[in-house]
Amino acid sequence: MSGAGAPQQLEHVDGRGLRLVIVAGTWHETISDGLIAGATRVLEESGAEYSLVRVPGSFELPVTSAVALQAGADAVVALGVIIRGGTPHFEYVSAAATDGLTRVALDTGKPVGFGVLTLDDEQQGLDRAGLEGSKEDKGAEAAHAALAMARVLEGLRAPAR
Repeated sequence: MSGAGAPQQLEHVDGRGLRLVIVAGTWHETISDGLIAGATRVLEESGAEYSLVRVPGSFELPVTSAVALQAGADAVVALGVIIRGGTPHFEYVSAAATDGLTRVALDTGKPVGFGVLTLDDEQQGLDRAGLEGSKEDKGAEAAHAALAMARVLEGLRAPAR
């Protein structure tokens, strides 16, 4: 499992006054719903305002995230599930989603919490989706990262004293 070295518990981030958008693909519903539940829980606990936008798949995450940030969101939480198959489709969609979301963050100067699971099989997703019996909660981790980075960037942009 890839979670080696992860913090034992996510540190609370005060999200009051922040507006986030969760952008989630619809493929692999059980796993994606688990990711959304984890992200939603973290954002609610933080006090942030948030909304959920569902998109057809992971390929559509970058453009939707860009529009959400351009429309005034402070950060987005991008959630998707891509499972390897027998064709190169996996590599193309994984690269497009990863590269696109990186570009969105750099172009907007706003955080993108990356919760796109790239998996060899469905079980790996179930293990990471924050479901009962899961070893990890990548939706919660992505939301936490988006919140934490929104605060870090806010601090960097604050006038020097």
